[in-house]
Amino acid sequence: MIKKIDKIFWVNLILLSINMDANILLKDSDTLKLPLPLPYNGEEYSAEQINNFLDETLQQSKQPILIFGGNWCPDCRILDGTLQLPTIKKFMNKNYNIMHIDVGRYDKNMELISYFGIPKEKGVPRVLVFDKNKIVINKKSTKEWTTARDRRKQEVFDYFQGLAQ
Repeated sequence: MIKKIDKIFWVNLILLSINMDANILLKDSDTLKLPLPLPYNGEEYSAEQINNFLDETLQQSKQPILIFGGNWCPDCRILDGTLQLPTIKKFMNKNYNIMHIDVGRYDKNMELISYFGIPKEKGVPRVLVFDKNKIVINKKSTKEWTTARDRRKQEVFDYFQGLAQ
């Protein structure tokens, strides 16, 4: 009897340790809603406004995210629609604050990308995720979501779960 209890204990311990590192899985009810959101307001921002956003977010013990894009871009709208799915939105609201920055037709706010040491190139959405020291932690993958329309919802969610600190 003791061996059986021992065995159950170890199996449960292993399963628990596997689940601790597992990402949250989306539910069947997490489906994109139409029309897709229009997250960009056309506003031009200064470096000071961006720094204020970063500071305010960090004061809330969250990580800041800047998403450069435009409402004309289907990948930008699909990414934002995906981030609005209930399971993802709950996770994002707990861990992150997002600021959408309109690039117009690549004639607006583009210098802000360079401000963070990222090459000013076409291709949106450009996602910058910061750690709690205001350092961009995904510099090599800021263009990751320029193909959001070809990506699975869970893949988008896993990316942000993997960057949460």
